[in-house]
Amino acid sequence: MTTDVLKQFTRRPPPAGERCDLCGEPLPAEHRHLVDTVRRSLKCACPPCHLLFTRPGAGQGRFRAVPGRYLTDPGFDLDEADWNRLQIPVALAFFFRNSDLDRLAAFYPSPAGATESELDPQTWDAVLGRSRLAELLEPDVEALLLHRGRGDSVTCTLVPVDVCYELVGRMRLHWKGFDGGAEARADIAEFFERITAAARPLEAEPGPTVAAARPGSSPASAESAGPDTHSGGAP
Repeated sequence: MTTDVLKQFTRRPPPAGERCDLCGEPLPAEHRHLVDTVRRSLKCACPPCHLLFTRPGAGQGRFRAVPGRYLTDPGFDLDEADWNRLQIPVALAFFFRNSDLDRLAAFYPSPAGATESELDPQTWDAVLGRSRLAELLEPDVEALLLHRGRGDSVTCTLVPVDVCYELVGRMRLHWKGFDGGAEARADIAEFFERITAAARPLEAEPGPTVAAARPGSSPASAESAGPDTHSGGAP
């Protein structure tokens, strides 16, 4: 019996649980993800591997680290006409920019998984493109998550793209019957409560300063006129 065969009987079994898809290190229950831009899939990542792919061009761009930011734009609103233009048959949808195809990808969760919906780029520009969130959206790794709640109000939140696939998984797990059932509705409500708590609102866009409103005035004269109540800016 060779030494290699003996090692198979003496080697310790790997610990239970998930492992990093790149290096094989054990992962905690809460861990980060990478987007495989070639296979269009998510990869579980340990902290060092995730950090590695936050650098531009790492791995020739195949893997991209999913960031952890949540943003809302209090000044952005979607009315019923805008929602209808998006042609989404359910109350939930998420949109991300596919860098490989150089176009927007639109999905809505269903009991069967994530269903893709073709979206005309002109519709994107007209309905969602005017939001500052669309300008900040990182391709492949972030998404705009839309939720149509009670009273036809629609929230739009910039979220990590893996959060959207978590929502898809939740629906597949809990959905029952035509309307999902009480368990699914309660789970979705809890999910969006967590999203709302994590989201940071963008600051108001800066308005014209006093100096700008009065051509030829100096900064000193602008300051003497009093504080600008429209000051602020997006991070």
